[in-house]
Parts: sequence; C-alpha cells; structure tokens
Amino acid sequence: MDELMEILEELRPDVAFEKEKALIDGHVLESFDIVSLVGELCDAFDIEISPAELVPENFNSAEAMWKMIERLQDE
Repeated sequence: MDELMEILEELRPDVAFEKEKALIDGHVLESFDIVSLVGELCDAFDIEISPAELVPENFNSAEAMWKMIERLQDE
C-alpha cells in the first residue's frame, strides 16, 4: 500500500488520497490522470489492468485501488 500511496502522491500531490473516497465520482482525478495511473500501476505491481477494470468502483479511493491490485496479483 505504501508504494501505491507514493505513486498517487507523485501523480497528484494536491490530493489527500488517505481521506478521499470519490476520486472518480467527485471528478478529483481526470481521464489523463487515470491513463497515467494505470501505466504506473501495471509497471509497479506487475499486473495487467484490462478495460473491464476501468470502472469508478476500482478507482474512487486508494483502498479500492489496492483491493484491485491485490486481486489482479492473485490471478
């Protein structure tokens, strides 16, 4: 989770990722942020994020992203 938080804070240092629960629904992250983030996550965690995974539920919070990462690593 620490590595995820580092990636998020580097991407958008202005966002309090520990507290934010509506990153997508609240329009905190924009489409360019998501594109950059997906590439970073794939590289950092050796996972493949398919288009089917690109839903708000997986990206609305750091916790949701971490659950997705763990699930994809187990597959």
